[in-house]
Amino acid sequence: MLVAAKEMLEKAREGKYAVGQFNINNLEWTKSVLLTAQELQSPVILGVSEGAGKYMTGFKTVAAMVEAMMEELNITVPVALHLDHGTYDGCYKCIKAGFSSIMFDGSHYPIEENIEKTRELVKIAHAMGLSLEAEVGSIGGEEDGVVGAGECADPAECKAIADLGIDFLAAGIGNIHGKYPANWQGLNFDVLAKVKEAVGDMPLVLHGGTGIPEDMIKKAISLGVAKINVNTECQLSFADATRAYIEAGKDQQGKGFDPRKLLAPGAEAIKATVKEKMELFGSVGKA
Repeated sequence: MLVAAKEMLEKAREGKYAVGQFNINNLEWTKSVLLTAQELQSPVILGVSEGAGKYMTGFKTVAAMVEAMMEELNITVPVALHLDHGTYDGCYKCIKAGFSSIMFDGSHYPIEENIEKTRELVKIAHAMGLSLEAEVGSIGGEEDGVVGAGECADPAECKAIADLGIDFLAAGIGNIHGKYPANWQGLNFDVLAKVKEAVGDMPLVLHGGTGIPEDMIKKAISLGVAKINVNTECQLSFADATRAYIEAGKDQQGKGFDPRKLLAPGAEAIKATVKEKMELFGSVGKA
């Protein structure tokens, strides 16, 4: 059964580890993440962007697939199904579809509008037993058409959003989506420490987890980050393994073109990436 992410992230914050959010894009992605979480006895968050939800024909399809897959695979670790960078309308769609957690990304609105919309969605989500993530300060790069320059969050604005009763907060600290450029300046830990001071014990979220050095990941966790999002790294692993399979001509051998065989190396590569991240985040054995 799907659970809200609030409890697992509070435990992570107290235990000084982080729960990984691994974005899913299709059946193979979902199966690989769930099996790895079960094998490692780690709580996990399945992230779904609005673009991925549309690709999989809609949020109802995604929720039904995840619920059925958990039952068929006998998944017993805590699993949250979470809307990633949700719009106002997208949040309502996921609430109706059966998600257990949502993110409202109001970071591109003026802070007053972000507060107003977040306040409304918090009440609705909590009434339905869902957890809610909000965002202050933009995450660099692009996510479903929303482009951020990577501005650092204002701690005072973070406190204003946190005081609305949200469950966890994404605060921009120089992190970006996708691959990090060679001239990236790194995470701004001074801002993270100030945000932590402003919001107290609220679990914090680090978006753009692909490519951040291990020492920065561990320092971020020590400063209150309890959820780290990974998407691009799984996509790269999947693409590399699939490319190697095709370039080796294995798709031309026997029934190597069968999609179950063609996609298997990529699915195994996702498992390896998820395992590596769960070990780094410290969530192994925390289910």
